[in-house]
Amino acid sequence: MKTNFDFMMPSVNFFGPGVIEKIGQRAKMLNMQKVLIVTDSFLKQMENGPVKQTEASLRAAGVSYAIFDQVEPNPKIRNVKAGAALYKAENCDSIITVGGGSAHDCGKGIGIVLTNGEDVTKLAGIETLDKPLPPLMAVNTTAGTASEITRHAVLTNEETHLKFVVVSWRNVPLVSFNDPLLMLDVPTKLTAATGMDALCHCVESYVSENSNPITDAQAIQGMKLIGQYLRRAVANGHDLEARTNMAYASLLAGMAFNNADLGYVHAMAHQLGGQYDAPHGVCCAVLMPTVERWNMIASPERFADIAVFLGENVNGLSKMAAAERGIAALERISADVGIPANIKSIGANPADFKVMAENALKDGNAFSNPRKGSKADIISLFEAAYNA
Repeated sequence: MKTNFDFMMPSVNFFGPGVIEKIGQRAKMLNMQKVLIVTDSFLKQMENGPVKQTEASLRAAGVSYAIFDQVEPNPKIRNVKAGAALYKAENCDSIITVGGGSAHDCGKGIGIVLTNGEDVTKLAGIETLDKPLPPLMAVNTTAGTASEITRHAVLTNEETHLKFVVVSWRNVPLVSFNDPLLMLDVPTKLTAATGMDALCHCVESYVSENSNPITDAQAIQGMKLIGQYLRRAVANGHDLEARTNMAYASLLAGMAFNNADLGYVHAMAHQLGGQYDAPHGVCCAVLMPTVERWNMIASPERFADIAVFLGENVNGLSKMAAAERGIAALERISADVGIPANIKSIGANPADFKVMAENALKDGNAFSNPRKGSKADIISLFEAAYNA
């Protein structure tokens, strides 16, 4: 655990039912003259959906806008380039992302290429950005990635099938909005995948080498809320109490990992997502039990804590037995919400594991993992997750 640390998050985060109405007001306060709304075609077409509500709020405030609706899952470099071209063609001066992690990451990518250079692949890494992005706000519609508040922009090179991350304090949106009412119609599978991503953020933050007392508090509360409410949100998407608490948990998880960093689960999940265009939350959820069981010996006390946070009774158990119960709790919640049991089910091919392991160890998330592994170790973890 670190004793000297900095702490990053948006200067303002609006949370709660109905806060989307504040978008136009805040855009005007930031002197946004013409906004590029970055979203996907599905959200754009939703009647009275989050994009329509964003448009209405901007119009009421007298703020002009254009819409880029070509965001794909696991946003690609081509999406970023197309969005940047539209930004220039429409003479925009600011960006509002509307959606989940894909929209937010794409919007950050657009901002990065507009101000820091067109070849975004050369900017992969930590604190590589010299210039600020255009003013950026983020409207969140899923409880999972927390990209609306983080410094991470996760993009996919469609030519190499590799995901890469640009990590910079300059990527943190100026304002974020978490309105649970926007999440009521999120499909069951997406609810499960994003919820498990949030749980993984909490777990990896809590066991990270870079954790600190503030991130611990956030990760702990996030785990408790997810353990209590994720199943409910999956069972009934219109359970507003469950949706609100999952949105809260996701926000806490984002604050935690934005500052404590993550680990091998995310480093390896980025390879799965990039290689097979698989949903990020599913990749994390399938890998998490295997990777964290391997991590246990680095910090059995922390994994025993995780068992308690997820509602397990560990009275009378040794630290390792209690830690194992924490891993079992992760497996159980994943199964309960319908996550596949192994990476074979999402199309993984063992022939790719060598290259994927090499790239996972280069991923920015790998360096804060509590246990240090070799390429052979990561290959073995991919194999174990394949055969689970």
